[in-house]
This record gives sequence, C-alpha cells and structure tokens, in this order.
Amino acid sequence: MAKPFVNDRGFIKCPCRRCLNNASHQLEDLESHIFRNGFMFGYNQWIHHGEPATANAGTTVAGPSGGIHERDEMFDVLDDIISEDADEDAVGGPSSNDQYDDLFAALRSELYPGLLKLLKLAFPKIDLVESHYEAKKLMTKMGLGYSSIHVCKNDCALFWKENSLKDTCPVCSESRWKLQSGKRSGKNVPHKVLRYFPVGPRLKRLFATSKTAKLMRWHSTGKSKDNDVMRHPVDGKSWQEFDKRHPQFAGDVRNVRLGLAADGFNPFGNMSLSYSMWPVVLTTYNLPPWICMKAEYLMLSLLIPGPQSPVNDFPARSSLSGWSGQGYRACPTCNEDTPSMRVIEKTAYFGHRRFLATNHHWRSNLQFDGRTERKRPLRRFSTTDILEQLRRVKTGIPGKHPNYGGVKRKRGDDELNWRKKSIFYELPYWATIELKHNLDVMHIEKNVCDSLLGTLLADPHKSKDTDNARRDLAKLGIRHELHLFEDGNKLMKPAADYTFSEANRRKFCRFIRSVKFPDGFASNMSKKVAQNDSRLLGLKSHDCHVIMQRLLPVGCRSLVTKNIWSTIVEFCTFFKQLCASTVNVSDMVEAQKQLVLILCKLERIFPPAFFDIMIHLVLHLPEEAILGGPVHMRWMYPFERYLKRLKDYVRNAAKPEGSIAEGYVVDEALTFCSRYFDDVETRFNRPDRNDDGMHPTRQLSVFESQCKPLGKQSYVELDNNDRDKAEFYILNNSPELEPYLNEHKQELHVRLREGCLNINEVYRTEFAGWFFEKIYAMHRMQAPEVTTELLSLSSKTNMVVSSYPACIVNVVLFRCKWFKCDSKHMVTENNITSIDINGEAYKDDQFILASQAKQVFYVADPSRGPNWCVVQHVKHRSIWDITDDGLSDIDLLQHNSSSNFTLFVDLGNL
Repeated sequence: MAKPFVNDRGFIKCPCRRCLNNASHQLEDLESHIFRNGFMFGYNQWIHHGEPATANAGTTVAGPSGGIHERDEMFDVLDDIISEDADEDAVGGPSSNDQYDDLFAALRSELYPGLLKLLKLAFPKIDLVESHYEAKKLMTKMGLGYSSIHVCKNDCALFWKENSLKDTCPVCSESRWKLQSGKRSGKNVPHKVLRYFPVGPRLKRLFATSKTAKLMRWHSTGKSKDNDVMRHPVDGKSWQEFDKRHPQFAGDVRNVRLGLAADGFNPFGNMSLSYSMWPVVLTTYNLPPWICMKAEYLMLSLLIPGPQSPVNDFPARSSLSGWSGQGYRACPTCNEDTPSMRVIEKTAYFGHRRFLATNHHWRSNLQFDGRTERKRPLRRFSTTDILEQLRRVKTGIPGKHPNYGGVKRKRGDDELNWRKKSIFYELPYWATIELKHNLDVMHIEKNVCDSLLGTLLADPHKSKDTDNARRDLAKLGIRHELHLFEDGNKLMKPAADYTFSEANRRKFCRFIRSVKFPDGFASNMSKKVAQNDSRLLGLKSHDCHVIMQRLLPVGCRSLVTKNIWSTIVEFCTFFKQLCASTVNVSDMVEAQKQLVLILCKLERIFPPAFFDIMIHLVLHLPEEAILGGPVHMRWMYPFERYLKRLKDYVRNAAKPEGSIAEGYVVDEALTFCSRYFDDVETRFNRPDRNDDGMHPTRQLSVFESQCKPLGKQSYVELDNNDRDKAEFYILNNSPELEPYLNEHKQELHVRLREGCLNINEVYRTEFAGWFFEKIYAMHRMQAPEVTTELLSLSSKTNMVVSSYPACIVNVVLFRCKWFKCDSKHMVTENNITSIDINGEAYKDDQFILASQAKQVFYVADPSRGPNWCVVQHVKHRSIWDITDDGLSDIDLLQHNSSSNFTLFVDLGNL
C-alpha cells in the first residue's frame, strides 16, 4: 500500500517507535526499522502512507509517556537534516540514524532547549540538557558548530592536519603557546585562534531544508530571457562563460556558486583604533536577488583573529588577489599599462586620452598635460597572459616573522606589481574565471564623492587643490592662470573655477541642510553640515551614495560654470545608471565609451593630483558590470551591515573573537529553526518597518484599504464641493459598483435628450444622491444584496475629517496638487527634471487612489529660484522587475532600470 507514496528520492516516512514518522528511509530499511524498534503507538490512520486523513486526524507524534500530542515544528527541522544525510548513505551503504537518537530524545521532552542550570534548579522534574557543552554538542550534530584552529603568532602556519600535534611553528619555530618568564603556563593557551565554520554542512542544510531547497535552484530557472537585461550574476558574461567551459558542472541544477567578501573591522567601535579582525563571509548566488544579500543567508566561514589583521577597502583586494594596489601599476585591470605619472609627493593616475581612438583630436591637444598622447589604447590581458606573469613571481615565505616572511622583498621588474600568487589559483577552475575579484563600488563611490566635495568646498583636510597641485601645473606648463605667484612676501593662490566661493559654499551647505527625504531613504543630512555652513562632516558611505546620485548634480548647478557642472552631472549620472537594480548590457557598453570622455573632461578641469587610483578605477566599472551582473549583488553594503551584527555579539571585550563565534552559532541555530515556525513571529515573517498592519477581509475592496498615520493629527472641515468630488471619485473607482454606475448612465440617457453636452457633468453631480436613494430603498425592502458595507458606502461622509502630515499606505484616497508640465513650467536638462510648483493644474480633479500613485520627493532647485523643485523618483528596495515564478510574497514591478537614465556627454567647445 505504501510503495506508491515514496518521494522523488525513493524515501518514505518511517512509523517505527524511534523515528515516529519524522525520519525518512528507503523501503528496505523501513522494514528493518519496524522489525527492530516496533510500530509506533497511536498511528491508526496512515496519513503519511496513502490513507486519506479525516477531519479529526492531525499530525501527531508519541509523547514521552506513550500519549499523543501535536507534532512539534522541530521534528520538521530534523526530518530535513536526516533526509539529506540519508541521501548520502544511500550511495555509500545502508542508512543509520543512531547519531540523532539524543536529538529526538531532547525533542520529546517537555521543554527544549531550556535555560540550562537555572531552569533545572527552578523546575527539577523537567528533562533538560545538563550543560552548555551538551547543548553545543546537539547543535554540532545539526551542522551548526565551528572548529578552533591554532595559529602561529607570526601567521606563518596553522596548527592543523599534519601540524596539529606540533608545539612549535614549522616555519619560524616560535612556540605555539603563550609563555610566562620563558616557560609555558599551567594551562596551554595558544597565541592565536582561527575560528573555522565548515561550509559543507551549511550548504547541505540549505538544500535539505524544505524552506530553501527550491530557492537554491533559482539560478537555473530565473535567468533573464532577454540577453541584454541583467538582474542577477547568472545573467553576467562571466557566469555564462564558466558554464560553457564546465558543462557537466553547469548541467546539475544543484551546483553552488559562492561569492567571498572580506573586510577588516574594529569590534570595539571607537574604543580601540588599533584592534582589527578579519571575518570572511560567503554569499550564495544560487538564491534569487531579493534574498541573496540578506543577512539571514550570508555565511561566516572564517574569523581571522586580531589585533593586527589585513586591512580593508582597496588594499584588502590586493591581499586576496596578489596584485599590489600601489605604485605606477596600481590598476589590476590595466596591469602594466596603467596610465600614471609622478607628481609632487604622490602618484597621479592621469592620462585617460590613451583610451580614446587613435585619430581623436584630443590626443594632440596640449592643454591636458602639455604633451601629445601617442600611446595605443589599452590592450586586454587574457587569462593566459596573467598566468604567464604569475609564472615569473617568486614564491615567498608566509608569515610576519622578521627573519622569514616578514622580510620586505623588492620585486623584480619582470614581476610587475605581483606580490604573490594567490592561493585561489589552487582551485582547478580559478585561472579561467574572467572576473576573479570585484572592484567595490561602495568604496569607490565614497572616495570619488569625498574628492569632489573636498575640492569643490575647498575643504582644508580633503581638497585635492593643494599648493603642490598648483606647482604640478607649473611644472607641466599648463593653466598659467592657476599658478602660484608671490605678492611681496606672500605666496598667492589664484581662485580656481572648480572651487566654490565662500558665499557659494554657504549656499551649497544650506541646500544640503534643507533637504528632507522619505522615511528610511537616507540619514539626516542636516547633521552632516558644519555649524558655520562651510563644509560637510562625518559622511558615511551611504551618505556619499545619496549625495552623488541625488544632491550634488542639483546643488552645484548655479555655483560653477556650465562646463564644470555638466561634467559633474555626467559623472554622477553614470553612478546612478550603474547602481540600478536592472542593468542593460547595451547601456554599459555605451557607458564605457562615454566614461573615457568624462574622465578626459575632468582632466581638463582638475589638476593631476586630483586623480588618485579611485578616480581611475571608475573606468572599469561598466566592464565589470557586464561580466558580473548588477552592482547591488557585488558591493560591500550588505557585508558592512553584516559586520555590525557581528560587532553586536561582543559581550566579553577580553575575548572578542570567541564572543562573535559563540553568538554567531547561536543566532544561526535560531535563524535556521525559525524558518519552521509559521505561527510565531520570526525574522522571516515579521512585519516590515513601515507595515500598515493586517488588511481586513471585506466584501467591498474600498474598505480593505487602511493606513497607519504618522505625525500629529489635525482636523480639516471640507466644503460641500470637496466632499462631493471625493465621494464621486471613490464611488466611480469601486469595481463592485459598476452595475449601478451603468444603470444610472442609462437612466440619464433616457431622461436627457440625446447628445446633451452636459450629461457627464450631470452624471458626476447626481450619482451619489441617486446611489444613496437606490440602496436605501432596497434596504427597506430587505434586498439580500444590500450588505452593511454597501449601505455604509452609499451614505454621506462627515464634513470634518482627520488629516496627517504623512502615512504608511495602503490608504483609500490621495488628494493631490497637480503641476503643469508644459515647457514653461517643466524643464529637463541632463536627466534632471525641474518643475514650477506655482504652476498648478487640474484644480477640480485632485483625488486619486493609492494604487494610482508613485512615490516621489522634491528637492529645492537653487539655480531656478524659490518656486522651482527637482523631482526625485523613489524605488522601493523590495520591488524587482522579475516575472513571478510562483513566489507570490515578493513585490514584482518593473522599475529602476539603467535605461531610465541617458548618459550623454556634452563636449561643448572643447
């Protein structure tokens, strides 16, 4: 009877007294289980083996005393874990679940996992685990543990595998243990401990868990059908080329694609600036884009201990890739052809005319650097070229011991900027991957923003327009009007047109201070402005992201010349296009061409010292987007937020790494188990921050809408005209009233002569009264179709209504102020749309439903006067332009594509 009900893997639930329908086995193992353990009590209706369930047949398991109680969600957790292990056992031999006996025993107790000793003292009759150690053993069996690996104090080697029993480092011979007065203390205490969180069991759990197994196969079904559209790394060229080179791997839908991120951080906040540790975090690119970068799906794989660990930002990329990010060849993409020049006390990455066509007239223009550009455009280094370069790199000794790996080695000319051959090349497929390491757009955008703002505002701490920068101009013999000169005993510095005057600095800072964003969109910018309105202070990465893409193009329009403003706007528009959630390949190809022109224009505006490596790296971002897909799945924002979570785990300042490891494992266990608790609020089903509550089930759709008001309540008295307009709009847009609307229109055609010009006006003014009389008459006749809701809808509204400054919709009705959109009242320039808010239109038609509105906010336009504002569109972070694939709980809407922004470079009279 049960044979037809095995699952697609050939397994079926086991009703023996030990498994209790919680574990699944193959049929031949099922018979031996029942013979050895006996058949479970209380399983009279075989609902898991083909017998239909009756109304009173629930899912039950045997209790500790043989009774029956409702099935615990934790049994579903173990069922998924055991079934995955059973798959492996089926390949190697007969399955055995003896290792899970204590887990089932713990689940059958009245309380699990309990509060250990405290609860055991308070409730001595309850069966609890004996200690924290016992609880950790149970979690380890579920794949939720970690390993502690001792490390040499000089980072030379790990005391692992063949070195696990050694007391001294095999490289530098330093002791493994901390010594006191030259002797080992009573208890062996290692110098450093690396925490390793095994990746294999965690990936197995994602496939074994019924809640995530389907999502782990999304990459094989969610690929964009349009070759020009990229919404996920699966749409990138690098992923597709990898599939072509490894067809057997790509053919298995269960193949796993991982992304690795590493960033040093200080676990103590501002308490200690010298302590740094290095978490190594993995993200699973099998998952769809709306959950792939969420903290619940990121995996901590390594925790490299402090107090001195590798650095962050662009140098961290150098540590992982082996290519140094300093010197004349700092660009990892340009390689040995990096455009660079030596200026006073620094290296400038200047000379982007090289990327122009060989016949471009700018190549012969002497106003850039006083020379003609004759170098050929950048050559492309293939994976074969890179391997050939790495063959010339000498193998170094690992570690920081002053006599071994800590010796600074001078690179030979044939080694270029390679410091080492990355250990990733030991992976068999690594050499053929086109995009091995991502340039982090978050850090690049922040550094570019800091350079622009610092120079425009003449910030003494961040400006690139220093005295040495002016001396560079004199040395190159260009822009004589900006050279330093002596006036008596004073060294004078002429004002540059790329810096704001003192009055304009105050004007720009007041503009930043006045901006108000929608809830949750950005931080409070007014707190970032200095008290004297002279500069911006304490800008975080996301602040720079918002300023670059939303505020800087608007705020500087009237403060610099048109040539400088248009170039800055083009630069900012590129970042806005790059950071779109949906990226078009054709847009990135075009952006690559336009960026060369933009960088050349910037070279005509700013001094060479302005061009640090971050400005140059922008040139390669479009190509990386084509290879790797949208930026939002490759930048550091999700990982930076994740580091904040890790920092919150620190409870013992003396042992920060141990605190993080223990806190992570506990949080991981709670997160995993909470996927199964549908009737309990967890991080997977909790309401959003701006959730408007449960929508009541109503007969009429108009009553299903509701809102959560924000701000102070006030009362507004409507006049008869406004009330009548609002009532008619609601009635006219209620789909359930369509029969009554049509009936009233037919009566009007009969009553009024044919062709009456005012029939629509009569319809608008008379329908509400006609509808009320119609419904009230039917109500007196006790017509069954007249419900309480229908009767309420036909009644008049109050003249006094509540008003709030803001609300969280879903709300019934918006009253809008419409603006004229003709050429006199609306101007669009460089993707910036400005509207005259005094040009009001449609004063007699001000109401719309919430479903008909799109969220925007307005920023004052200082260049056009007090009555002009710039329209800024808002994209909700949970909205994606992906066809619904049975995932009804995700908001899907086409919005925020790179094609929404046109990147056009105005060459002007250059």
